[in-house]
Formats: sequence, C-alpha cells, structure tokens
Amino acid sequence: MNQALFNYALRLGDSALVLSQRLCEWTGHGPALEEELATANTALDLIGQARMWLTLAGEIEGKGRDEDALAYLRDTHDYYNYLMAERPNGHYGDTTARQFLFDVWHYFLLRRLCDSSNERVQEIAEKSLKEVTYHVRRSIDLMVRLGDGTEESHVRMQEALNDAWKHVGELFLDDDTTRALHEQGIAPLNESLWDEWYEQVSEVLAEATLTVPAKENAFHKAHRGGTQGHHTEALGFLLAEMQVLQRTYPGATW
Repeated sequence: MNQALFNYALRLGDSALVLSQRLCEWTGHGPALEEELATANTALDLIGQARMWLTLAGEIEGKGRDEDALAYLRDTHDYYNYLMAERPNGHYGDTTARQFLFDVWHYFLLRRLCDSSNERVQEIAEKSLKEVTYHVRRSIDLMVRLGDGTEESHVRMQEALNDAWKHVGELFLDDDTTRALHEQGIAPLNESLWDEWYEQVSEVLAEATLTVPAKENAFHKAHRGGTQGHHTEALGFLLAEMQVLQRTYPGATW
C-alpha cells in the first residue's frame, strides 16, 4: 500500500467533507436566498470531491472500507482535515473569509495535481478544478463586495480575515506524506504553493480595501495538527451531527 497516498487522499477528502458540512449549516440561515443557494451548491461540489478522494483512499487501503465507511465510521482523531475546514461558521463574513483563503489555496493545489504522475489523482484534480474555479470567483466577488462595502462591513471583514488568517499556515506545511509524494511526482510540496497563493490573495484584498495580515501571523503553532489527527473540539460536535444516522442505525441503507 502506498501509505503516503492513502494519507493524502484522506487529508483532501476529509477537508472537503468537513468544509462541506460547515457550509451546509447555512441552509435556511443565509443572508439572502441567492447566497444561500450558492453556498449550498459549493457544499455539494465539495461533497462530490470528498467522495472521489475517500473512494481512492479506500481502494488504496484495500480493507473494504468505501467512501461511506470512511466518512461516517471514524472517530475524531482518525480525521486528517486541515483545521481551517472545521472552524465554526461565525457570521457570514467569517464564513466568506475562511472560504476565500481556502478556495485560492485549493485552486492552486488542484492545478498542480492535474500534472500528477498518478492517473487517478490527475483525474480527480481535473474534475475538481472546474468546480473550484467557480468557487474562487465567487469568493473573490464576495470579499471585494463586503470589504469595500459599507464602513461596518469593511471593519467586520477585516476582523474576519485576521481571525481566519491564523489557520492559513497549516495549508503550506510539509511533512513525510507530502515529501514522499513529491519524490514520486504525485503531488507538489505545500510550501511551493505559497508565492502564487499570496500574490493572488494580496491582489484581491487590495481591491477589497482590506489589509493583508502579517505572514508570521499565519504560522502560529497553536493552529496546526489537523493533518496529524489533532483537532479542536468543534470537529467533535460537527461529526456527532453528521454521523448520527449511521451511528444510530449501523449499516442502514435507503
């Protein structure tokens, strides 16, 4: 078994799954009908991507666990999503800032994965990139509209950005998993994504009249560990709600 690829597929699948669940929490609570539908569509896209990554992980593992088993029958410490994905939604500006920072990173990562030496990884990346390209455009539009909107929206978006920024650094940290896959030509080093990500983010924030937080604020050691199974209590509550049906009726099917 390619342990590194298994870990990586779980990492990306879990991040998409958890972030999708967070976005689904806005259903029925969005600030406007159009935004609520757009948020739900983004969540559905991420669910589809999670299914592909988790299916790949199950096939690599070879123990008979499919996407559903991996999604619903693991405990908190067996999830390997980035901490940013599990952050509580807060107000809509908080959700927007989180989504924007993640979407831009996700876009550049998938673009690099389209050149992967692994055919399955390449296929998943190509399918996902089409959706994430839309996610980025929408996130950028919202950041600019809210950042350069009213005085109140500007202040609240700057606060939301500063708060979300603390979780950015983990997206660019490398470990044995990413280094092994880089050597195999399967995935890029995370640190190699920083420059183009930072350039894109800075351009958008300038248009949104928002201040780019200091780089060192993104790499605080207190906000990392998700890819090693170390999470905040927020993930436990999220999984309890997400997994309640499977846990209550094991093996249930429609």
